[in-house]
Amino acid sequence: MITQDLVRVLQENFALDWCGIHGVSHWARVRENGLQLARLTGANKRVVEAFAFVHDSCRSNDGLDPGHGLRAGKFVRNLVSRRMLLFAPDELELLVSACEHHSKGATTGDITICTCWDADRLDLGRVGIQPEPAYLCTDPAKNSALIRWAYERSVAAWA
Repeated sequence: MITQDLVRVLQENFALDWCGIHGVSHWARVRENGLQLARLTGANKRVVEAFAFVHDSCRSNDGLDPGHGLRAGKFVRNLVSRRMLLFAPDELELLVSACEHHSKGATTGDITICTCWDADRLDLGRVGIQPEPAYLCTDPAKNSALIRWAYERSVAAWA
C-alpha cells in the first residue's frame, strides 16, 4: 500500500519539516495506532493505512490550517488518478471523507472513518495534549490502556 514511490511523492510535495510534528514520524505512529484499532473495530485497513500517510500531507503550516483536510482529499484523488494509490470507488470515498473532515472534531460516523480519526487523535502527545476519551470515536480507542500506550509512544518521540 505505502510504496517507496508514494513516500517520495509525499516528501516532494510536503511543505513542512519532514521530521516535524506533522511529518513522517507522526504519520508512522498514526499508521500503527490505526492498524491496532482496525483489528478491534473491523475498519478497512487499507483506508486506515493510507489515511495515516496523507491526512496531513498538504498542510501549509504547523498551526491553524483549516483547509489542509480538503487539500488532502484533493491530493488523494490526484494520487489515485496517477495510480500511486489503488482503491475501489467506495474505499476512495471513505479515504477522502476521512481526510477532509479529520480536524473538525466529529466523533460519529462510518467505522473506518472514525478509526482514522482516532488513530490521529491518539498521537496528540507530540504536541503536549493527552487524548481525552470524549473526543475519540470508537470504544477501543477510549480504552485507558490503549490511550496510555499511544500517548507514551507519542511523547517519547519528542523527548
